[in-house]
Amino acid sequence: MPASFEATTDWARARDAADPLRAFRDEFLIQPHEGRDSTYFCGNSLGLQPRAVRDAVDAELDYWGELGVEGHFKGRLPWMDYHEFVRDDLAAVVGALPVEVVAMNTLGVNLHLMMVSFYRPTAERPAILIEGGAFPTDRYAVESQIRFHGFDPASALIELQPDEPNGTTSLAAIERALAEHGSRIALVMPPGVQYRTGQAFDLKAITELGHRHGCTVGFDLAHAVGNLPLQLHDSGADFAIWCSYKYLNSGPGAVGGAFVHERHAKAMLPRFAGWWGHDKTTRFQMGPEFVPTPGADGWQLSNP
Repeated sequence: MPASFEATTDWARARDAADPLRAFRDEFLIQPHEGRDSTYFCGNSLGLQPRAVRDAVDAELDYWGELGVEGHFKGRLPWMDYHEFVRDDLAAVVGALPVEVVAMNTLGVNLHLMMVSFYRPTAERPAILIEGGAFPTDRYAVESQIRFHGFDPASALIELQPDEPNGTTSLAAIERALAEHGSRIALVMPPGVQYRTGQAFDLKAITELGHRHGCTVGFDLAHAVGNLPLQLHDSGADFAIWCSYKYLNSGPGAVGGAFVHERHAKAMLPRFAGWWGHDKTTRFQMGPEFVPTPGADGWQLSNP
């Protein structure tokens, strides 16, 4: 980072010229504004289209036309193993082991799937802790899960309100909430980045606090993946979910992702099962008993 800042066009252009990543701008289709080059600040809603994506999509359409059902097993990237081709890169983006990540579904679907396994409320621990002003997907999903399990969100949904002048939430506030309510909380689920304020949360510190109070900890990383360096494995979080159409620039309707920590890789956790989550080595035997693939792959439902 430069030692000083100047609010001038010349200074900004000089910094742009010195940016080692500046060439990546040419890899994306950036819409002009009023006939002039623009700077795109809407990645929090939808990332830009990579120039290479059209050829990549056209290639898959060609394989479908040429191979039909054989495209599952033939071609440059056979569809049967498609999610595996992005696994290592996805793991690197979120700071996880390959076995801990899977590309599947969309964020809301993955959130519900993770909560089936990791939100296990009891009469003594029915509550979920989220941040005040959470993105609607999270709040709706959390409230519906609480109701599904027969509890009342009025008492089982704890919303942590900002305690700092700029509208952000301190780690101390999270610690106080857990000290007060921790014995009632089944799941702690803040975001990686709060979508209104842009606050980045300390995943490792929050996970340690939650686990210390006997809570499961998961994160919505929609606004963090591709935006910030992440170390999900080292954070110790139980699970995380994200979309890929924001800072990963994958396009509207694109497949999201999920993380399940390695310590849960072989655990027979309750889950909503689907045939693509069945152990790959015996999947096509079409047996009646569900045997999950170890790791995050075991939460898959359908053929990608």
